Amino acid sequence: MSNHEIILLLVVLTLLILSLAIHEAAHAFVAYRCGDDTAKHMGRLTLNPIDHIDPFMTIMLPAFLWFSTNGAFVFGGAKPVPVNPYNLRNPSRDMMYVSLAGPISNFLLAIIFMVAFKGLAVFGHYPNGSLMMSALKNGAVLNVVLAVFNLTPIPPLDGSRVVMHFLPQSKKHAYAQIERYGIFIIIGLLYLVPGTKHLLFACVQEVWSFLDFITGGRW
Repeated sequence: MSNHEIILLLVVLTLLILSLAIHEAAHAFVAYRCGDDTAKHMGRLTLNPIDHIDPFMTIMLPAFLWFSTNGAFVFGGAKPVPVNPYNLRNPSRDMMYVSLAGPISNFLLAIIFMVAFKGLAVFGHYPNGSLMMSALKNGAVLNVVLAVFNLTPIPPLDGSRVVMHFLPQSKKHAYAQIERYGIFIIIGLLYLVPGTKHLLFACVQEVWSFLDFITGGRW
């Protein structure tokens, strides 16, 4: 790898960790606003990335996937924010709000990165291949992937909390039991079921096109 590529990789990894921290802080903030101060008391209502790092999901798993696929595919996560649903004013509805806060924060970050990229391209005359432009574009892509991936309706991902809210009471317990096997189901789908990654990337592309449109398309 060239020096430019190494620096870009380090910048992108930094943006990924910061994006994960904002994602988790958004969960904690909405939980606090909805009546649960568990995350606040445990120091998770913070933008400090160190407080959100999980050794396996944030470091070991992404590193393994990066090297095992030669950089073709990687995903990871931060330490889940603790939420006590019994403290929430409306547990089912508020858990949905808490869960949606993370992906929404990533959508907003993607929009910020997109606008910055377009603004610098037009008004700053930065070339596409420059470190700044590459970092901004990768930051936008990472946040779209994080949002779409986390909205997948497989426990413990955020999308499952949305599904849980709308399930009949009789089905909620069985659905929640999937969570103990969730990470294995996700990895199995991504690596063993043909078309899963293609479907994920297709969803990412659709969301990317929509965000590109609402940020003014090509400036």
